[in-house]
Amino acid sequence: QVQLVESGGGLVQAGGSLRVSCAASGRAFSTYNMGWFRQAPGAERVTVAHISGSGGSAYYVDSVKGRFTISRDNAKNTVYLQMNSLKAEDTAVYYCAAGAQLGAAMIPRYWGQGTQVTVSS
Repeated sequence: QVQLVESGGGLVQAGGSLRVSCAASGRAFSTYNMGWFRQAPGAERVTVAHISGSGGSAYYVDSVKGRFTISRDNAKNTVYLQMNSLKAEDTAVYYCAAGAQLGAAMIPRYWGQGTQVTVSS
């Protein structure tokens, strides 16, 4: 069992930066592929980025490439999402997930409770 707790969301102006964090409890954190997903009002939850257990490889959805960076610290059981050059369309609830990688996709198994990110234009 893995429990995930996100933090760091908030309100930021367009063009600004924000970093969200996800702390995991439980065992074998480094064996999980970790990811960030987001869900805007009235929309489905979609992948933003995910990272391999070692941190050696990462995937980004096209809309955030060059602006967002996912990273992890296995010694701290924490995964981060650094978000730069934020746009109004990045406004959503951001969810952390732990799971497995399947090809270029991530299959979530455990979810955090989500943290709200609001970008004002």
